[in-house]
Amino acid sequence: MKILVTGGTGLIGRHFISAFNHKYQFTVLTRNTQKAQLYLPQNIEFIEQLPEQNNFDVIINLAGEPIVDKRWTSAQKENICQSRWKITDKIVEMIARSKTKPSCLISGSAIGYYGETGIVSTHEDAQVVHPDFAHTLCQKWEELALKANEHCRVVLLRTGVVLADDGGALEKMRLPFSLGLGGKLGHGQQYMSWIHIDDMIHAIHFSLQIECIEGAINCTSPQAITNETFTKALGKQVNRPTLFTVPAFMLNILMGQGAELLLTSQNIYPQKLLSHGFHFNHCDIEHALADLAI
Repeated sequence: MKILVTGGTGLIGRHFISAFNHKYQFTVLTRNTQKAQLYLPQNIEFIEQLPEQNNFDVIINLAGEPIVDKRWTSAQKENICQSRWKITDKIVEMIARSKTKPSCLISGSAIGYYGETGIVSTHEDAQVVHPDFAHTLCQKWEELALKANEHCRVVLLRTGVVLADDGGALEKMRLPFSLGLGGKLGHGQQYMSWIHIDDMIHAIHFSLQIECIEGAINCTSPQAITNETFTKALGKQVNRPTLFTVPAFMLNILMGQGAELLLTSQNIYPQKLLSHGFHFNHCDIEHALADLAI
């Protein structure tokens, strides 16, 4: 099977490619082939622009500007949006004009689609009650990908906070927590929906294999937790106290509107994956953190 991956050097992309490199033939779309070669196995093919005709069995679209690395200025929010929307639009255009269609387009999204959910367990068919920037971003991102529906099956990965030992959220938390400076964010009662990197990449693979899965799937552990619970679990794992609290106003000063991602409560449940028989290996946060050897 030939698979095209965009965003292949990102956290999810590189883990997926490394895990299934023996099984599939990967091509990675990248702006910098030399840099990409440092992150990925040697037998990967790299291209720096989309071909006129589709030559792939599956397309996995994970490209996008990192969403929390910079303060959300108006310009940065535009970069976050366009880096996702433009490549998704181009992929769909390529599929539409190609004589050979892929069997499946698996395209990124995020649980930010749901906005604030409070404590309510939220499935894929839930109505959005509190739309915000993240919802607007994901809604259009998904709408663009779904234009490929007339040509192939489309799966949308509504991804939660991905936990890995070599990047993502935990990499940013490792130093302050190891120094005993970790603490809850705001009041700490906001729900955080997370997923272990191994479950994430196997959820993608599962959706690739199970042909009756289409549309949005929630890529989150079945056990969402509060920020306070996560903070205590991470402190316990690194054997450090978690006495501090980062006030909401401080996060707003540091991150601007981007603080919404840390303060919004999202209790997201992976109903569609579970109903199709997917098995999560890492549901409990303490076991997940121990497995990652943080």
